[in-house]
Order: sequence, then C-alpha cells, then structure tokens
Amino acid sequence: MSVDPASVEETLTAFTRTLRAAGLPVTLDRSRAFLRAASAVGVADRDGVYWAGRATLTGEPDHAEVYDRVFEAWFDGEAPRLTGRRRPVAPRPLAGLTDTAGGAGESARGEFEVVRARAGDLDLLRQRDVADLTPGERAMLAQLFATIHPSPPRRPAVRRRADHRGEFDVRRTLRADLRRAGEVGPILFHRTTSRPRRVVLLVDVSGSMSSYADALLRLAHVWVRAAPRHTEVFTIGTRLTRVTRALRAREAEAALREAGEQVPDWSGGTRLGEVLQVFLDRWGQRGLARGAVTVIFSDGWERGDAALLAEQTHRLHRLAHRVVWVNPHRGKAGYRPVQGGIVAALPNIDDLLAGHSLATFAELVEVVRRA
Repeated sequence: MSVDPASVEETLTAFTRTLRAAGLPVTLDRSRAFLRAASAVGVADRDGVYWAGRATLTGEPDHAEVYDRVFEAWFDGEAPRLTGRRRPVAPRPLAGLTDTAGGAGESARGEFEVVRARAGDLDLLRQRDVADLTPGERAMLAQLFATIHPSPPRRPAVRRRADHRGEFDVRRTLRADLRRAGEVGPILFHRTTSRPRRVVLLVDVSGSMSSYADALLRLAHVWVRAAPRHTEVFTIGTRLTRVTRALRAREAEAALREAGEQVPDWSGGTRLGEVLQVFLDRWGQRGLARGAVTVIFSDGWERGDAALLAEQTHRLHRLAHRVVWVNPHRGKAGYRPVQGGIVAALPNIDDLLAGHSLATFAELVEVVRRA
C-alpha cells in the first residue's frame, strides 16, 4: 500500500498538538525535532516513534506520565475527551501509516477531541515569558502586539461643555436672558468634560533587561501609535534617550531599528537614580511628568546609589499622577522585591506589576487606562 507522506506528517503533527492540549509545553521547535526523529527511526517502528517523542517532546520527568497516556490513546484509538471546544480528530495507529504486506492495518477505535493548533499556540504564546521564546515564536509574538489597544487615561478638564442636562449653567442662562431684554427663557445646562492624560514610558535597556527590551519597545511603539500626542518614551540605562519620535514610524520593525540606532547604552549598565534625576531635571520638572502616568520598565538592578534612586522616585511621585513599576520577574514563582533598586523605590510606587508576557502587557494597559 502506498501512503501519502503528507498524511503521515499531518498525523504526527496532530499528535504533538494533542500533547500540547494535554498540558505539555510542546513548542514549534520540539515538534519539528520530533518529526525529524520519527523520520530517522521510521514510522513503522512503534517503539522507535515512542522514544523519539519521549526524547524531543518531554522536558521533565513529570511529563512522562502524560506523554504515555496520550501516546497510547492516540495510536491505539482509546482516547478520553480532553475538551469540547474544537472539532474531533480521529487518531490513527502507526500500522496504518506505513507500507505493510497485510494491508492498511487496524483502524482507529474511537475519536480523540483535541485543541486545534493555531488557537492553542496563540493562547499559550500569550502566557509565555518573552525571554524564553525561540526566534520563530518571537516573530509570532510580534504580530500579536496588534491585539493590544492602549488608550490614555482621562483627566477632568477645566472647561465645561454645554449640554441638555447636567449642572445648571447660571452664566449662560443669564446672558441668554439679557439678550432677550430680560425675558425669561429656558434654563441652560453644562457638564464637566475630560481630556487625555499623558503617559510616560521609561524602558530599561541595560544588560539585565536585554532579553525583554525588544518586546517592551514593541509595546511602546503600539502605545505611541495609539496616542501619539499623549505618549512619551525614553530608554534608561546609563543614559537617558528620548525615542518618541522614532517610535512614531508606521512599521514596527522600522521604528525599532531607528530607536536602536539612537540608543548609545544598549545592554550596558544600570544607573537608575542618575538617569531618573536627568529625566526630572530636563523633562519632568518642566511639565512632562506633571499629572502624567509614569511607567518604569525595569528589573530594579541598580549599580549606582540606591539612596539617590529613592530620592528621585519620591520627586517623581510628587509630580506624577501615578507611578507604575513593571518588573519582568514580578510574575515568576518565588519572586521577592529584594533588589536594591526595587527596595529603594517601592515606597514611592503606586503599582508594582509583572511584565514578562503578552498577557501581562495587556493587564498593564488596562491598569494605565483606569489610572
């Protein structure tokens, strides 16, 4: 019997998707490695395919039990129903995938319901730490930034707008009566309006943050594109660099490339206190930080004077409407704010948030919008 190689690859790929649906961290690279290994040992060898999958699709001893259960269910046809959200895919025994003298081999004896690849991959990718992604996954993540829609927070405006309801507008009502020579007319109303509040993003591009810098600048690019008149972006490390104009470019890759060319201290040291003082003296005190929501993206590693950082964050807290510190390690198990920079700045921070995945970026956008 001749077998379509594409059918073989489709079945083995569906097996990796089933493992992912069962909870194993099966990445795209692991799936490709499994297909190469299964091709090398030959799909006619059931034990060979089993060990090829064990070697490439599992990363911890605890994964073995789940892998064994899914492998037996998939290739023997006895499958539990994992979820009811996707259409069923019937498992195929290994014997039906190869040329044999006895014919097509035994048929599947049940239906296995799995999560289809695309939606499952994207949902998992949103939760993954961006520092652990492969180049291919980073490329997929870059496309997902389009799903984030920042909007600036609102602040009460000084002026009020005429409306058919709201507060009694005494001045307009009296002026209207005077124009009618004192004849009493309708009562006029007005209501309080709001205007966008400025958002200032300070992105740490030092060596300890290098694995997150690309994703954070992509987030900043989305923010600037959404509210170009009310968003300012600076990179911090050993120097302060304003990259707002570079991030206004339409294409993300061009914007990041231009911003990268302007940053002289990429992957350098960290002097948060000194850089924050420069920001406040040159930009913040003059009005950029006044009443703004200031977001600092940093892991808190400070090589300079921690007391200076505490002093400058206190200045910033007095000027800004709200100070948000985003630490990529905040969302990891066992994290404690013990770094010198975090300890010094913590009393002057309104929100300490995680910032290691696309899901945490979306949560940050919501926190800023409500500020």
